[in-house]
Amino acid sequence: MRVLLDTHVLLWLLMEPHRLPAPVRDAVEDPGHDVMFSAVNIWEVAIKKALGKPGFDFTAADVLQAARATQLTELTVTALHAARVSTLEPLHHDPFDRLLIAQALCEPARLLTADRTIARYAAPIDLVAQR
Repeated sequence: MRVLLDTHVLLWLLMEPHRLPAPVRDAVEDPGHDVMFSAVNIWEVAIKKALGKPGFDFTAADVLQAARATQLTELTVTALHAARVSTLEPLHHDPFDRLLIAQALCEPARLLTADRTIARYAAPIDLVAQR
């Protein structure tokens, strides 16, 4: 199974793993799963950290280094991903989340998120409950 992590799930996995439920940690650690982080995650951390948003206590460089160290697969943003955003219903207005949804649809991959609004999309999405 291919899995793409929403930014909060990525941050919890790398920096605060105790916040993830055990079944999610088990799924992410399963060697049979291709677990991906996106350039979108790193971009979101950089922007929200610069804006002083709560929950973004780590730098983009720290998150990138940790993701690479744990051998997660790095997913780049392509023109196909960007174009797919235009086909999404206007259920969510966050550009980072919309691009992650588009990537999950294009790859295809299951998107792991804690955002209930994202979970409303007709896409392969799994809602993660924070511990």
